[in-house]
Amino acid sequence: MQVNAVASEPESQREVVITRVFDAPARFLFEAYSKPEHIMRWFGPKGWPVTLCEMDFRVGGKFRFAMTGPSGRQNTPFGGEYLEIVPNKKIVYDNGFETKGAGRMVVTVTFDEKAGKTTLTIHTVFESIAMRNSHVSRGFEQGTNSGLDQLGELAGEMARREQA
Repeated sequence: MQVNAVASEPESQREVVITRVFDAPARFLFEAYSKPEHIMRWFGPKGWPVTLCEMDFRVGGKFRFAMTGPSGRQNTPFGGEYLEIVPNKKIVYDNGFETKGAGRMVVTVTFDEKAGKTTLTIHTVFESIAMRNSHVSRGFEQGTNSGLDQLGELAGEMARREQA
């Protein structure tokens, strides 16, 4: 599925790619993406917990999340549809805020495991350059990386539980 991209805007100018290497097998990271109890622990920037988490993790299934900021006010929900799921390898979904006229983005998350370490790549393609720039200027990359810090902590806990 492609977002309704502005025809003249190349994908390379509408994308953000974030890569992180985790000292954990892909199955832990994939599981963290696939279950609400895990999403609520790591997704989003630290201090902005996911307080609404509805997900039907299957191709064609929908998800809906919202985060609550330090003020205690829940932000506008966002969500989309799971477009492709390859266990422990890849998740593709579309996403956007539940605001009239809000743009959409397609997110591809890949899990590349080698020798017990996993390179996680999040490739986000926004509907337009303007949408991309708006998200980036409001801390999209910092927020995503903060969430990945929390994902690393959760994956470490999962590994310790498995070894116990």
